[in-house]
Amino acid sequence: MATLVKTLEPALTPRRDASVARAALITTAAVAEFARKGFAGARVDEIAAAAGVNKQLVYHYFDSKQGLYLVALESVYAEIREKEQKLSLGALEPMDAMAQLVGFSFDYLAEHPEFIALLTDENRNQGSHILASERLQKMHSPFIGMLEATLERGVTAGVFRADFDAINLYISIAGISYFFFSNNHTLSAIFGKALDSRGALVQRRRHVIDFALNALRP
Repeated sequence: MATLVKTLEPALTPRRDASVARAALITTAAVAEFARKGFAGARVDEIAAAAGVNKQLVYHYFDSKQGLYLVALESVYAEIREKEQKLSLGALEPMDAMAQLVGFSFDYLAEHPEFIALLTDENRNQGSHILASERLQKMHSPFIGMLEATLERGVTAGVFRADFDAINLYISIAGISYFFFSNNHTLSAIFGKALDSRGALVQRRRHVIDFALNALRP
């Protein structure tokens, strides 16, 4: 039996690798399609075509359109959580660490419009898919723990106020960046400025960091 397993392993490994690669291609295509059209407007046929596979294979891997949407959501959340975990803040002074956290939040949204689009669509769906995903509910953001630790160090050092709650602070940091990107087109039209230009992004990033740090000072 051991000999048989060893004989089969080389043949099975490429097949597993191909299967994983196809599933990844489908997920990437799904993220793009759902970001453009939302859950209601997206079509599995178009996702399959973009991934270079047939529709039956999509259903083989993901069972249903809803299952595919859930995997798309899980994949974008997993990516930001992975990047959050790579932040190293312990060696920085509290003010510098907080500036890095705020800057990271802004930069991630700037670089991932698909994340904003999927979040907007899921809020339109009242968070129903996230509520149905045990994986997403367990995927707690390390960002909150980082904020709490940085706040505590800042309070001890006398550079931060002691009356800030980490979750409320997280919502405020995310909100002042998220609104800028989710409403960029309407804001640009209203104010007659190209708020998606490089200069506007740099100016807004600086403002968001300064705004957060000034609010935290005693």
